[in-house]
Amino acid sequence: MKKFLLCIGLVAALAACTEDKDLVYDYPARPDVEPMPSVAISPVAAEHNALEFTITPTNAEECSYYCIETDEDDVQLTAGEVIAMGKAVSATESGQYRAEGLFDETSYNVYAAVRKGDRVAVSAIKMTTTAAPVVEPEGPTTNPMYIWVDAAANFPDFANSKENIRRDLTLAKETGFTDVVVDVRPTNGDVLFKTDKCQQVAWLGAWGSNGYAKYERTADWDYLGAFIEIGHELGLRIHAGFNTMVGGNKSNLGEQGVLLRDASKKEWATVLNTKNGFVNTLDSDETTFFFNPHNADVQAYILDLLRDLAAYRDLDGIILDRGRFDSMLSDCSESTLKEFEEYVGEEVDFNKDVLPAGFTGTINADMPYEYKHLKKWLEFRAKAIHDFMTKAEEAVHGVNGAVKFGVYVGGWYSTYYDVGVNWASPSFDTSSKFPRWATKEYMNFGYADVMDHMLIGAYASPGNVYGSSEWTMQGFCQLAMEYTAGACPQVCGGPDVGNWDYDDKYTDAQEYEAITNSVKACYDACNGYFLFDMIHLKKAGTWQYAKAGIDQVKESL
Repeated sequence: MKKFLLCIGLVAALAACTEDKDLVYDYPARPDVEPMPSVAISPVAAEHNALEFTITPTNAEECSYYCIETDEDDVQLTAGEVIAMGKAVSATESGQYRAEGLFDETSYNVYAAVRKGDRVAVSAIKMTTTAAPVVEPEGPTTNPMYIWVDAAANFPDFANSKENIRRDLTLAKETGFTDVVVDVRPTNGDVLFKTDKCQQVAWLGAWGSNGYAKYERTADWDYLGAFIEIGHELGLRIHAGFNTMVGGNKSNLGEQGVLLRDASKKEWATVLNTKNGFVNTLDSDETTFFFNPHNADVQAYILDLLRDLAAYRDLDGIILDRGRFDSMLSDCSESTLKEFEEYVGEEVDFNKDVLPAGFTGTINADMPYEYKHLKKWLEFRAKAIHDFMTKAEEAVHGVNGAVKFGVYVGGWYSTYYDVGVNWASPSFDTSSKFPRWATKEYMNFGYADVMDHMLIGAYASPGNVYGSSEWTMQGFCQLAMEYTAGACPQVCGGPDVGNWDYDDKYTDAQEYEAITNSVKACYDACNGYFLFDMIHLKKAGTWQYAKAGIDQVKESL
């Protein structure tokens, strides 16, 4: 497969590097047309993600340049192709140019072509980018310390400013975080990475000094690419956070997403089991609109996006968020219910045999479990998500075997059936611990073994850092290790340090102490630490409390 990369940018001179020049004219000699156009191209410098070169045109009316990666095909371009596809530059004077966004340690053919009348000429050199700089770790090396960067919450700072990205990634590095998860597909379902399969994010709503407002993105540089480049310069690993089964949202600022832009995609949307009957989510009072995970077209669409995301060769990992059903209410599409009948081998009256209309509670506390097919329904949903995650892993690693594939999940496994997810190891017998809602076969659809890494939301309150049960940070992480049973090599958990005190029960001092204590409590209970979200540390100015916790971990190593 031929891979083409358009190179743009003009910079000042740097040190020269070796060249391999071969001047080629792709036209017959015409002595009657004089003077003939010609072009010379010579190398200047090579970096890990950029090449610099000089182009000198002679007797030309038009000049362009283009570069092509040569690791797969040693393609030879004609002058006409370079002029048609390339970047136009000065045809009357020599200039120095810079090709950016290239791959490390990769060879490129860099072409320059000129035209005068119907005569053209081309010259080419081969240049190779260098290896990425190695940033030596400072102090003891820990297991991963992840920090999440929500797209919407951080959009006022990051949408149009690489300087702000550098500022805050530097703070994350200085605090002791090793890994950054940057959200590149927020809940509107549009994207902040390179793809032709979906619309780019144009604006997001976020809380600012003047309340909830619309923040537009006017920059045309690659959002994810900027995080990768800057993060790697700082010695951070960069992972892409990807909201999976969402296709649109709306607020008082407006509405966005493929489900709201394209009426033909309505059948992609989930159907809810409401008190008023089965209702398409687009016809409900929901504000975030989920896809139907069973829908084959939905799955194909998401897998295509993931393949484009995995094509970022320098990306360290992918973390799927919302890789689930919307809630206990979904999905009750006609096609899903028919599929379920095939699964159990008989006709099903859903509200009589599975769930009552509008049910949103928990099985253990709020309803009898004697519904004929309830437990089989929960197994069926877990199978759907398991099978999709398997396809997603294959899609990602089919493009890039080096990128880590994983998920974020809530640590409350005892009720996580409500979104159709079994994130445990397939060796963990869920029915032995949760017989009220899990079949014996439920364990077959645990997907921990599909993952390279998992982030566990240990989202307890500031007063519940320590413990051994759910709704304590330490307990969430300990239980996650029990349930995943070594099937996933890296399981990291931690708190949401901003949405953990809705009743304003704790003082600022207690919250600060909880941030610090959460690090070692979670780190020691699993394979690392995870904090949600960067915006909370920024707005509250509490970086130092996370640093104190990370320093405690380092001191104990």
